[in-house]
Amino acid sequence: LAAGGMPSIPSAVLDNGAASGGSGSAPLPSVAAATAGVDAATAARRVAGLRPNPEVQAQVENLAGTGVYKGLRSSETTVGVALPLELGGKRPARVALATARLTRAQVQAEIAKADLRLRITQLYIEAAAAERRAEVLSEQAGIANNAFRVSSERVKAGDVGPIEQQRADVLRINAQVAADSAARQAQAARANLETLLSVPVMGPLDRAWFERIADYGPPRPVDVDGTLALVAAEADVRTADAQVRVARSLRVPDVTVSASARRLAATNDTAAVVGISIPIPFFNNGSAFVAQSRSEQTQAIALRNLAVIDTRQQIASAQTEVANAAATARAAGGPGLAAAQEAARIARIGWTQGKFDQIALLDAERTLSQTRQTYVDALAAYHDAQARLDRLTTPAPTISGDDR
Repeated sequence: LAAGGMPSIPSAVLDNGAASGGSGSAPLPSVAAATAGVDAATAARRVAGLRPNPEVQAQVENLAGTGVYKGLRSSETTVGVALPLELGGKRPARVALATARLTRAQVQAEIAKADLRLRITQLYIEAAAAERRAEVLSEQAGIANNAFRVSSERVKAGDVGPIEQQRADVLRINAQVAADSAARQAQAARANLETLLSVPVMGPLDRAWFERIADYGPPRPVDVDGTLALVAAEADVRTADAQVRVARSLRVPDVTVSASARRLAATNDTAAVVGISIPIPFFNNGSAFVAQSRSEQTQAIALRNLAVIDTRQQIASAQTEVANAAATARAAGGPGLAAAQEAARIARIGWTQGKFDQIALLDAERTLSQTRQTYVDALAAYHDAQARLDRLTTPAPTISGDDR
């Protein structure tokens, strides 16, 4: 990133409600999906904090039998309440896991917004470059038309042979086809931008911004630990840690206590009944789930370390692409473009006056067209690399994981 960095897209576009995810209008699908994920994780966090529901139990014994148990005379009716008691810290572990997942969902929502910003920026760059190419090729078509007109006049005057007119006509036709194709591409690029924004893009795109290149300077040091990619990886590690805690808590059996009242129909007496039930972890003692969770924790840590390496490499590559594209754009748009324009101007004057042949003119015009298109391509590559660098270095906001 050059010293004194510049915005990767005019703020007027990103300030639009649709571009930022939709505050005043319907959010774009990617942002809406991420927001729904946050809402779901928030609800899951509330669910994780709930305690088990009590149970109402009722049973009737010793009825509809034989002898003294015939009918309901010797029946025993028991009505009571059973309450499951979670042991081993299951509820705090569930809440911690749900909170970690909520934090990860919030980070993902920020990633969706950053990805949307990058996508909008790239479409804007594509549209601006397409319009600039259309302008260049339209001007070249005008020059080719003028060259054909002059060639026709010179053929009529007998100064040159018909081959020169035919050559100029081919150049004119090809230039017009290229100009028409560039115009259609510019329209398609603008339509793609409008489709993504869901709003019309009125007026010309910011040409001054497109042709602006940041001042040269050494790459800015970037703290990868604060980037979205690393924050997301850290959130995955915290989620895996919380999952291990949940797995360990599940190894402790829960206890269910019950209290009931029993009525004996034979004597019309009532007695209390209390009970407790504890599952025996004979077949499943939870060790396999703990092993699975620990392996996933190890995997998350390894992926976090890999994300550090990948992010640093991607940032370094993007910084190099920004510097190279900026250097190419400065050369093509500065002395290179000036020299090509002057050479084409001299060739036109000399050819009109009969001092240069048509081959020299065509070569000068071709060099000018290639230089101008190289300049536009370099500007587009520069802004695209700058946008990708901005995406890679986007700092993650402070996320607490609390209910929203």
